[in-house]
Formats: sequence, structure tokens, C-alpha cells
Amino acid sequence: MVRAALLKRLVSNSLTVAGKPQHHQLRRLNIHEYQGAELMSKYGVNVPKGVAVSSAEEIKKAIQEVFPNEKELVVKSQILAGGRGLGTFTNGLKGGVHIVKADEADQIAGKMLGQILVTKQTGPQGKVVSKVYICEKLSLINEMYFAITLDRKTAGPIIIACSKGGTSIEDLAEKYPDMIIKVPIDVFQGITDEDAAKVVDGLALKAADKKAAIDQVKKLYELFCACDCTLLEINPLAETSDSQLVAADAKLNFDDNAAYRQKETFAYRDPTQEDPREDWQWLLWTLSSCMVELLPTSWTLVEMLQRARWWKHLRY
Repeated sequence: MVRAALLKRLVSNSLTVAGKPQHHQLRRLNIHEYQGAELMSKYGVNVPKGVAVSSAEEIKKAIQEVFPNEKELVVKSQILAGGRGLGTFTNGLKGGVHIVKADEADQIAGKMLGQILVTKQTGPQGKVVSKVYICEKLSLINEMYFAITLDRKTAGPIIIACSKGGTSIEDLAEKYPDMIIKVPIDVFQGITDEDAAKVVDGLALKAADKKAAIDQVKKLYELFCACDCTLLEINPLAETSDSQLVAADAKLNFDDNAAYRQKETFAYRDPTQEDPREDWQWLLWTLSSCMVELLPTSWTLVEMLQRARWWKHLRY
């Protein structure tokens, strides 16, 4: 009884300061690809035509209404993890991204919906695919890398770009270190035409109009700031055969501390794709450190945690 009461008091004190509940912010809201495309489109960024579906009926309807003249389509499973293209479904289907004939899209999408996709980032447990994103197949002539993130050195946004794309930035940095450019942005002045031009020059465009590309870079920066992003990564940023610059695939993360003023963006949150222990991580680490520092009473605390069913959540 005494031990249980002590544990309850420890937890209560950890969760409150001056009598007010405390919630640790992880600065990590992540949204699905189709949601990112929808958001970018609102800011005038070029994205592939696509529609998210969650049932067989929606798939057939989308193909008939949105893609009536398309011969090939791209079917993308939607989970909050990378490596989908090389992932494997537990039902045996290989790959979470497929380019298929239009009349076969409903079949492949049906094999993805409701199934578990395992990638390098999901761990062996994988994640359930609740939605599939069906997109037009673009005719690409060039793939590049583009990202905006926060730089600790300059205490502001920084744009990272590379004339090569389609693979991870780590691989690009290893293979093409001289092709990666970084353009820090003055947070008070905002992005200038000169800043955007430096980025476009670093992308080494083959066909897209430079002026239009500068405009796209500025719109991406506007989105980054307006939506309180911590990361806006487009890989690939592609040039199409009709000389358009298109954000073919994007990853967007947002600052959780901005949830109070970004209600529309945070409505995109998909709790089914998140680990319920994430918001408790700080408390778990605190208790772990207590066991190390308070060695004489550590085993008493361990026993209390076991009885309270906390032990299975602890990580070292």
C-alpha cells in the first residue's frame, strides 16, 4: 500500500508543476504523403494529380472520375514511415509503391488496404495501411533533392538542395558531396530572389523555366514558415517532359508547440500510426535515471513499477 501510494505520488509530481499538468512536446507531427500534397497545392506548389482512397468502391470510382484517360497509375501505400518502395506486406506482396496499368490499379490497391507493411523504419511489427494514394504517372526527365529545415548554427531556416535525387540525402552526401548546396535564410528578412536563385542554380535544371522555379522555391519557403514546419523534404523534386517542376514526393514535419495556432494542419494527425508511449518517453527516462542515481532504493522502485505494470514500457 505504501509503495503503491509512493509511485502514484512520484508520477503525479512528475506530471504537474505548480499544480498544472505538463505535457512534453515532441516537435514531430508527421503527416501522410497525400495530406502533404494537398497542403502544398494550397500554397501553389506543383504536385502530381492524385486521390487518397480507403475502400475498393472508392478505388473504382476514383479511377473512373479522376483518371479516365490514364493508361498507367502509381499506387502508393500510406503509412508514416519511409522505405515503402522496398517494404514487404505480411500477406506476401512486395513493395508499397507500384506502377501499374490503370485497369489493374484497383487489384493492387485492394491487396494493400488493411494489410501490414513492414519497412526498415517500421520495425518488424510494421504498420497498417488504411489508405492508398493513387497518382498520375509523370514522365520525368530529371530528379533532384530539395529540403528546408532548421539550422542550429544560424538559428533559422536553411535550404538544402542537390542536382541529384530519388535516394536518401545520406546516400547523396556520400556519393555527391560537392553537388549539395546549403542556403541559409535570414528569418527576419525572409527568402529573397537572390536566395531562391542560388537554390535553383544548385539544382542545375535541364528544362524547367528558371523564373518559374524561383517562384516555386519561394512558395515552398512560404509554406514552411506559415505552417510552422520543422522539415519540408521533397525527394524527388522532378522536372517533367513538359518542362514543369513538380514535388513528386514530399515529407513534412511540424512543430507540436504550434498546435494551438495550426488547428487545420494538426487535424491531419493520424493517431493510429503513432506509438501511444511517445508522449510518456520523458517520464520513462526520468524514472530510469532515478533507478540509477538512487541505487539503495532502486530495487524497491523496480518492484513498484512491476506491480504497477510500468516495467514493460521502460527502455534503456
